[in-house]
Amino acid sequence: MSSILKVAGLSKTFNTGQKKLTVLHEISFDVAPGTGLSIVGPSGSGKTTLLGLCAGLDEPSTGTVTLMDMELNRLSEDDRAYVRNQYVGFIFQNFQLLPTLTALENVMVPLELRGGKNISDQARQLLNRVGLEERMHHYPSQMSGGEQQRVAIARAFITDPKILFADEPTGNLDEETAEIITGLLFDLNREKGTTLVLVTHNLQLAAHTGRILKLKRGLLVEDKSIIL
Repeated sequence: MSSILKVAGLSKTFNTGQKKLTVLHEISFDVAPGTGLSIVGPSGSGKTTLLGLCAGLDEPSTGTVTLMDMELNRLSEDDRAYVRNQYVGFIFQNFQLLPTLTALENVMVPLELRGGKNISDQARQLLNRVGLEERMHHYPSQMSGGEQQRVAIARAFITDPKILFADEPTGNLDEETAEIITGLLFDLNREKGTTLVLVTHNLQLAAHTGRILKLKRGLLVEDKSIIL
């Protein structure tokens, strides 16, 4: 598989009343397995929309997204959900933890949806890895933002995803906490050999991936590699 993710001629238009708003215009790029990519650009440039299309969370107006050699446009919503469950991990700016579940239970959820075995042991190991061995039985409301994002990172990696989509993973964190979270994210990513697609406003964070796509008004205006 030469590309784990292939985006070709991707556009997205929304109907807003009597007007049409095109937020992405003819975007094309490939991502090789095991590599990293950051998507940057000002607010409103289409970064999060592009990430959602790449993950099959939404459908493009034109163009195609091929993930794990499967063209997502041709799949039903149920089949796209299956692909995400089997191959994809997510980390979001607002953590998206289930408030009624403990840290341990939140991390276990993706594997429980798969019907996996030894789920609790795997979740405990990952929570230890992100430094939350003392917080496993706490609920999200009892944890700081940084702790919640550590839980989210552990949850994202428990399925050993082939590709990880991260949308502003440090956006709600202070600078010191953001540095810790960044270290954990990239350390685990290297250990697991996961492909990483990252949306961020932080150019310093973006540089860690080694490749940066820059969007402006829905257009791909730059695709550059950085020597790490």
